[in-house]
Amino acid sequence: MDDAAMEAPATAGPAVGELLARGRARLEAAGCDTPRLDAELLLGEALGVSRARLVLDRDENVPSADVERFERLLLRREAREPVAYILGRRDFRRLTLNVDRRVLIPRPETELLVEVGLELPAAASVIDVATGSGAVALALKDERPDLSVRGTDLSPDAIEVARANGARLGLEVEFAVADLLDGAVADAVLANLPYVPSGEPLEPEIALYEPARALFAGAGGLDLVRRLVGEVAGSPGVALLGLEVDPRQASEVVALMRDAGLEEVEVRRDLAGSERAVVGRR
Repeated sequence: MDDAAMEAPATAGPAVGELLARGRARLEAAGCDTPRLDAELLLGEALGVSRARLVLDRDENVPSADVERFERLLLRREAREPVAYILGRRDFRRLTLNVDRRVLIPRPETELLVEVGLELPAAASVIDVATGSGAVALALKDERPDLSVRGTDLSPDAIEVARANGARLGLEVEFAVADLLDGAVADAVLANLPYVPSGEPLEPEIALYEPARALFAGAGGLDLVRRLVGEVAGSPGVALLGLEVDPRQASEVVALMRDAGLEEVEVRRDLAGSERAVVGRR
């Protein structure tokens, strides 16, 4: 924290620790799942310091202008806006991605798709369908520069976000607006498609803020999965298909892949032990 700012007691507000306690209590009352973490991230953003610095400075008084900045951020979180949208960024594997309401917030379970891609042979080509912020495509290129990676999305807004992330990170991934494969061929196809059944209730952070077109996919949530599996079935050049799914859908997606001629089909579990990805190979 800026020492000079602390020399003006007339404009100083509560101590860091007091602000954190207040913020945590308000976020608990608002129903947020991780109120302490959220309060720390938002106060750190308001002060321009790390969470570790907040511990060291917990008895320091905060300038009034920074208290007001924290208050504005806190109000947004009390309205259940996701922290990632408030901060404008989200960490994913080794990368920090810029995100906003044009794209889904990358989630840890989606790292399973990256891990599938990391197993590909040298110089393989990959299409990341429904790329959103570009998380899977960019993480793959970051960790496997030898791969030829392309990201597609039906949303021009999402492609704009992904391209900006790629340019900022200096990673050479081609991003294009496309409806699923749109006739493109690659050695592998990875996809975190919309898979939420239409009308299913969701947490306010998702229902109120994340783009519905990236969430919902028909009565059973598999409309787009069926389409993509069908496209892969008609494209013999694709040797591997990896899909993120709702654990409740895993067995049905396994059957879809096998019916489409993908004989080697496996289910992978996330860190919570849930059946989160289905991978099929020819």
